[in-house]
Amino acid sequence: MITAIYHCSIQIISRSKGRSAVGAAAYRSGEKLINTWDGVTHDYTNKGGVVHKEIFLPSHAPPEYAERTVLWNAVEQIEKNKHAQLAREINVALPVELSRGAQIDLVRDYCKKNFVDAGMCADIAIHDNGTGNPHAHILLTMRPFKEDGSWDDKQRKVYCRDENGSRIYDPVTRQYACESIATTDWNRRGKAEVWRSSWAELCNGYLARISEDISLDHRSYARQSIQDKPTIHLGPSVTEMERRGIRTEKGDYNRRIIEENKNHRKAEKLSGRKREHYEDRHFSKLLAYDHAIEYFEEQEIPMDRWNPPKWKKAIEKAMEERLDCERVFERIQQDLRAAEVIRKSLNELNRRKRRSTDDRER
Repeated sequence: MITAIYHCSIQIISRSKGRSAVGAAAYRSGEKLINTWDGVTHDYTNKGGVVHKEIFLPSHAPPEYAERTVLWNAVEQIEKNKHAQLAREINVALPVELSRGAQIDLVRDYCKKNFVDAGMCADIAIHDNGTGNPHAHILLTMRPFKEDGSWDDKQRKVYCRDENGSRIYDPVTRQYACESIATTDWNRRGKAEVWRSSWAELCNGYLARISEDISLDHRSYARQSIQDKPTIHLGPSVTEMERRGIRTEKGDYNRRIIEENKNHRKAEKLSGRKREHYEDRHFSKLLAYDHAIEYFEEQEIPMDRWNPPKWKKAIEKAMEERLDCERVFERIQQDLRAAEVIRKSLNELNRRKRRSTDDRER
């Protein structure tokens, strides 16, 4: 049985982190979109590798939301809070064994089954630079629709009541006690596992049409009782460099892990003793590191102060020496926080300039 590559990551596009739904949509679709919330223009028309893009709407969504700029600007306008969660993104690796048409149908089926039928708008963009790493970005709305097509609340406040059905008064706050009830189950604990499992199930269904010897599994090695160490996600740029024969730190790391796994299985077969494994908790953070690089590209932040190559060297050294990587990732997080502060400051300066210009024109 051949195991296909499985990757399915989920993240939230949040305004509190200096990001925007319009900017994310522009980057993934390779388009030029203007965010009417802050007036920022996001132009990614020179971005290559976008081979397919499409928007799916639930039955009661306004039809004009099929236009990307209308949809995501509507999202930006309805969310008033400066810390608002604007969109959810799901990033999936597409099986290279499938044809392009089958890959597109797979993503469509996945979105309709898990998101559109549940009431979300799904904006999909399939990227493939010809490096053997085809993948799909799926941007999802986080606020449900009412039957009339207007945006509904994400959650509602409900009064707490006693055993007699009377509202409970809180003398400290001098208000009736209440609690927030989510209007959907999209953020419920365990939902991510459902979506990850569904992706694996649909992929296996499509793979079974071409071969009975190819499958994938969404579970971690530990949950599958596999003792091998997992390799890390290379990303498109590193994959392209490796394809051209340029050795990279991530590629060397994966080659070393593959060799260690081979020796480990040989040792188990000879002596029955299991080799000690390095803690795999850092691998999820390495995937987050890839998202950090993408974050800088999206925000168009200069790289002179935040140097990803130095991050790579620090992470690689920690991995080689089996050191705790926590401090390395803390430094990366500090760099990202500093970048967010600068980004917010620039946005505020731009807003002040626009106000000043408008005042002079009046």
